[in-house]
Amino acid sequence: MKRQVDRRRRKAENWKVGDRVMLSTKDLVFKERPAKKLMERYMGLYEVEKAVSKNAIKLKLPAAMRIHLVINVSQIARYRKLVRE
Repeated sequence: MKRQVDRRRRKAENWKVGDRVMLSTKDLVFKERPAKKLMERYMGLYEVEKAVSKNAIKLKLPAAMRIHLVINVSQIARYRKLVRE
């Protein structure tokens, strides 16, 4: 059983204070965007305020978002700067 679970499991990333992340829009509800399939997958560029545990981090979010500041790491992606030549 454990072998089957570990097949899809990946190592936890180390998050530090100041890391830049993007938040997934998968479970967020937006009233001004009626078509979910036209929304972007990730939004914003937010900073990690604190690493609560291996699976949860606290983000610096604007007050207008009105969601909990502690987010599961499965809902974020590390920001990668695009290099254009």
